[in-house]
Amino acid sequence: MPIFMDRHDVSENVSAELLAQIHQEDLKIEHEYGCRGFTYWFDERRQNAFCLIEAPNKAAIESMHRHAHGDVPNTIIEVEPTIVESFLGRISDPEKSENTQLNIIKDSAHRILMTVKNLRIINNQDSNITQSISTHFETAINNLIKEQEGNIVNNTSHSYLISFKSADKAINTALKIENELRPKYTDASSQIKIGIASGDPVTDKPQIFEETIILTTRLSEVINSAINISFEVKTLYENEQRHPISAKHEIRVLSPSEETFLTQVMDEIENTWQNPEFNIDRFSDNLGFSKSQLYRKLKALTGKSPNTFIRDYRLDRALKLINNQKGNISEIAFETGFNSLAYFSKCFKNKYNTIPSQYAQQKKP
Repeated sequence: MPIFMDRHDVSENVSAELLAQIHQEDLKIEHEYGCRGFTYWFDERRQNAFCLIEAPNKAAIESMHRHAHGDVPNTIIEVEPTIVESFLGRISDPEKSENTQLNIIKDSAHRILMTVKNLRIINNQDSNITQSISTHFETAINNLIKEQEGNIVNNTSHSYLISFKSADKAINTALKIENELRPKYTDASSQIKIGIASGDPVTDKPQIFEETIILTTRLSEVINSAINISFEVKTLYENEQRHPISAKHEIRVLSPSEETFLTQVMDEIENTWQNPEFNIDRFSDNLGFSKSQLYRKLKALTGKSPNTFIRDYRLDRALKLINNQKGNISEIAFETGFNSLAYFSKCFKNKYNTIPSQYAQQKKP
């Protein structure tokens, strides 16, 4: 049977004790609707609650809540329990924190997510040396994440997605990666980029933490600084620490307007990058900026001109297709918006220091 997580935006009159009582009303009748409640999270400050429920469908959850107490969820999404646990640390009720009959849960589901990207530059270094460096870096970062009480949600050879309860722990982890691990365990062929954002597990997106994952991924891939954080993460950190982030730290904080611009830019290019006719004219028109405005804003945010930004985005996608062996070089060139194979090969060589056919040959098993 599928597992769902629902979101309830509650009134300011709802306390943790009242919510525990409401939860008990659900448990009394859940069997009538084929449901089984695992646990819930409640954030008194943000006034929201999230329930984890096994149910035949979303309608059964709505009916159960409506019958039990009338509080129908705002949103329901289907989730994988193992993924929920990796983000939130549990999928069952925590131990009682107070000597009361009810298990009064005061546990926020709001999390600070960090994406760490190891943007390896293609070179001709011995693959055994490269693998050894990567292995030592992976061991070191795993130990650091555990030390800083983070949960690894997902990791590959080139990226990590990590969940933290504390903005302070997340930023400390990022600074240690940049200042201690990167110099010790990476080489000239690696570029470590980190993005940190915060959010709730259920929004209007279909996947758990999808909105926050999108932002933290974009922060790690697009912005031209080693550590890039959202404005909300900055606020959370300063509330926890009672002092501002030091200007000495290698951290770029995006303003709310910069976050909005980043979202506009990435939404646009993700929808149109495969079109060979997509260029700076269409880019600026679709975003509602003049070409000079777009140039200034994009250069300030990413360090790249619009033309370079579009070209590099296409090359990055082409590289992923080659890595995944999705078609021959000619097909990949045209699929990624290049209308000339010769121009694609030239751009690829300029960025990655090798021609695409040679790189593809190296990737063959």
